[in-house]
Amino acid sequence: MRDRDYARGMIELTGRQAEILNIARSSGRVTVEDLVRRFDVSAQTIRKDLNDLCDRRSLTRVHGGAIIASGIENVAYEARRFVAAEEKRAIGAAAAAMIPNGSSLFINIGTTTEEVASALTSHEDLLVITNNLNVAMLLYRHPRIEVIVAGGAVRRADGAVIGSTANNLITQFKVDYAIIGASAIDAEGALLDFDYREVQAAQAIIANARSVMLVADSTKMRRSAPVRIAHISQIQTFVTDIALPAGLRTICDSRGIDVIEAMPDKPVDAG
Repeated sequence: MRDRDYARGMIELTGRQAEILNIARSSGRVTVEDLVRRFDVSAQTIRKDLNDLCDRRSLTRVHGGAIIASGIENVAYEARRFVAAEEKRAIGAAAAAMIPNGSSLFINIGTTTEEVASALTSHEDLLVITNNLNVAMLLYRHPRIEVIVAGGAVRRADGAVIGSTANNLITQFKVDYAIIGASAIDAEGALLDFDYREVQAAQAIIANARSVMLVADSTKMRRSAPVRIAHISQIQTFVTDIALPAGLRTICDSRGIDVIEAMPDKPVDAG
């Protein structure tokens, strides 16, 4: 039934719109500029196509293009690396700048948390506990950074180590900082993800850190996901790329959460 419904939906699309949707599914994101070149049509035509696909809730508009919209299943991990890539690098650099030498920290799963790890390589005397094999690979070669990897089953799609064994190791530590990501953030401040096992690890990380830093670009505020990690009130610092929507900003202000806006090529502002 779902396949027939999907097929009927695809018939309603123009051929170009169907191809745009397929491109978005494979790469995670499409841009107006690239689509104009690919289809040799005007930017106005492409924007109408994207708006039509967003009206169908197949895509979500972002600056300069659109990303695949899903409230049940996440975009493929490698594709997510290309979504808001510059913004994630800026967020990673801003977050790393707030971690002093000599700190202990958790870093969990996510392409944005990996950008934080990339920006930490010049730090000294860090202890990093992670359930993200990509983070471990980024940091283990650096002689002034000690890396501990949580044990357990490795998720083939993204190098996440998940399950009770990983969670048990996390609970053995009490660290200075936790660097966490989220797949979605709703208007009420709920931090959301797709895999309940990954969420359990994130919850253990939050519970065993003195200060929690959320790193998430603005596309996460236009998505949904089914599993609740925590509420934004449980974090101390939120590093993102643009000014927050009014409702989220009010929550952060009322809870005393430091909000850092880290746009690419823009000075870091704290609020």
